[in-house]
Amino acid sequence: MPLWHIAILALVQGITEFLPVSSSAHLVLAPVVLGTADQGLLFDIAVHFGTLIAVCLYFWRETLQLPVGAIHLLGKRRGSAQAKLALHVILGSIPVIIAGLFLHELVPAGLRSIEMIAIATIVFGILLGIADWIGAKRKSLGGMDRLDAILIGLAQILALIPGTSRSGITMTMARFIGYSRAEAARFSLLLSIPAIAGAALLGLLDVIEAGSLRFGLDLA
Repeated sequence: MPLWHIAILALVQGITEFLPVSSSAHLVLAPVVLGTADQGLLFDIAVHFGTLIAVCLYFWRETLQLPVGAIHLLGKRRGSAQAKLALHVILGSIPVIIAGLFLHELVPAGLRSIEMIAIATIVFGILLGIADWIGAKRKSLGGMDRLDAILIGLAQILALIPGTSRSGITMTMARFIGYSRAEAARFSLLLSIPAIAGAALLGLLDVIEAGSLRFGLDLA
């Protein structure tokens, strides 16, 4: 794969991952627009792992709080702020993990339909606009309860549909139930940590099992 091709795909991933549009869908569309071969699952895993590192670095305080909160949940400090944050991220992640594993068994190679990507992008983009227009701004993550975390987690399942932005659909639900733009975006990005890590691990295991753990770099 030429270096310029890698740079373009990395740029596409880096920009779209932090916008309410589907980065995975854009990685599927990029070869169609560029007239190149599909870069394959391994490359998609690599660039998603890169954005995972970026999220962890940006939210380094919250990232460190998550394991601390998990320890608190197992101990006697279940009411601490760290424990609540960890619990809400766990509750918000469980639905998509279960649904993702189920879909993976049905469609191991994933869904990459361009027509579905177009439809989902338009439909869920409109839905996000409606949620942002009518959504209240009275809630913060400090006051989040378990039901809100579960509802946002259930919405995240829709991100398994090609063209549906994971960040977009979780922010849509968060806005519908009363969170501000900033708080909705913050929780959405925190949810991306287990979501991207889990998807990357599952994809990596598939690549290893298939015996194709490498991709080429053409510097010519």
